[in-house]
Amino acid sequence: MGLSLRVRRRGGNKKEIIPVTSCSEEDEVTIPSQFLCPISYELMKDPVIIASGITYDRENIEKWFESGYQTCPVTNTVLSSLEQIPNHTIRRMIQGWCGSSLGGGIERIPTPRVPVTSHQVSEICGKLLAATRRGDHVVCSEMVGKLKRLGKESERNRKCVKEHGAGLVLCVCFDAFSGNANATLLLEETVSVLTWMLPIGSEGQFKLTSTSSFTRLVELLRNGDQNAAFLVKELLELNVAHVHALTKINGVEEAFLNSINRDTICINSLVSIHHMILANQETVSRFLALDLVNITVEMLVDSENSVCEKALLVLNAICETNEGREKVRRNELVIPVLVKKILKITEKKSLVSVMWKICKSGDGSEVEQALRLGAFKKLVVMLQVGCGEGTKEKVTELLKMMNKVMKMNGFVDRSDSSSIEFKHVKKPF
Repeated sequence: MGLSLRVRRRGGNKKEIIPVTSCSEEDEVTIPSQFLCPISYELMKDPVIIASGITYDRENIEKWFESGYQTCPVTNTVLSSLEQIPNHTIRRMIQGWCGSSLGGGIERIPTPRVPVTSHQVSEICGKLLAATRRGDHVVCSEMVGKLKRLGKESERNRKCVKEHGAGLVLCVCFDAFSGNANATLLLEETVSVLTWMLPIGSEGQFKLTSTSSFTRLVELLRNGDQNAAFLVKELLELNVAHVHALTKINGVEEAFLNSINRDTICINSLVSIHHMILANQETVSRFLALDLVNITVEMLVDSENSVCEKALLVLNAICETNEGREKVRRNELVIPVLVKKILKITEKKSLVSVMWKICKSGDGSEVEQALRLGAFKKLVVMLQVGCGEGTKEKVTELLKMMNKVMKMNGFVDRSDSSSIEFKHVKKPF
C-alpha cells in the first residue's frame, strides 16, 4: 500500500510532489507507505528511529517532543528515552527510489547532516573560553567558526548551540579581544553568530556594553558592519541604561550617520538613533550638526515604506526639542514630503506627530503650505479610515488649524499631489 500523489514539474528536470486532485493533469506517483512520516504523511527527508522502534521524520517527531509529549505517536506507549537514531537504511531506500523510474523523477533528497549534540557544543564552548583566557585569538577564531558552521546547517543546531551557553561565552570572547587591533576578523565573526543568540542574558549584556566592547562595536558599525548595527539595536532595546552608555562613546553619532548615509540604508541604525535621541536629548545637537535632518528627510522621498517609517520615528524624536523643531521647519522639503506620504505610509503615527509638532509651533506658514498641497482632504480620509486615539486627536487639531487658516486667508486647494515639485532634494522624487 502507498499514498498516491501527483508529480508537477518545477523547472528543468526537477519535480515536486502534490496531493492527487481530480482535475490534475500531472503524472501520478505512488509513494511506498514506509517512506512516509506517520505524523505528516509526507515523504521523509531525515528518517529517525525512536525508542518504540517506529521511524519518523526528524523535524516532525522533534516538534512532537517539544510539545511536551513523551509517547510514541503511533503506539501511544510511554518512551524510556527521547533519543532519535538516524535510520540510514530507510533514508538510502528513499534516495534510491527518488532517482528511479518508480519515483517519477522526484528530486533526490540530500543526505542530512547529523545534528550537533549538547556535549559537542559544551566542548567547543570550553575550548573557546580557555583560548579567550589565554589570549589566543587564532584558536578562538577556529571555535567561533565551528559554531557559525553548525548554525548554518540547521535551525535545530542553532537552538542547541543557544541553549547550552554559547551566547555568554561569545560575549566574554568579544569583550576580551575588543581592544585587540589584530582581532578584527574574530570580532566580526563573533558578532555575526551573536545575532542569532538573542535575547542575550544580563551577564552577556554586561560584557558587550563595557566601554571597550561598545567602542569596538561602534568601530564595526562605522565600517558598515550590518551585524554590528543589528546587535547594537537589540542591546539598546533591552535596557535604556545601554543607551546612556553608548552616547558616551566618542564618535558614535558619526558612526550611525555613516551607517544610514549609504546606498543601502541601515534600518537598524535608524532605530538606534531614535532610541539615543529619546533617552538623551543632548545628543540632538550633535546629530543636528551632522545634518541628520536633511539626510532623514531625503530618505522619505524615494525609500521604501519600511525605511520611511523608521526615518519618521527619528524626525519625530528630533521634534521633541525646540532646536530640533526649528531645524526641521527650515527644511523646505519637509511639509511637501509629509503631505505626499500621508496616505502612502502604513504606520502614520510618527508622520502625523511630526506635522502636528511643526505646525503647532510654527508661525502659520507651515499650515498654509500644507493646505495648498492638499493635506486637508488627506487628513479627512485618515479620520474616515480610522487611526489610533492619540493620532486621531492630532489629526483633528491639524484640521482645526487648517480650517482656521482657510476662513481667515482663503485657500487654493492644490490637492493633486503628483504636481508637487521637489526642487530642494538631491534625488528625483
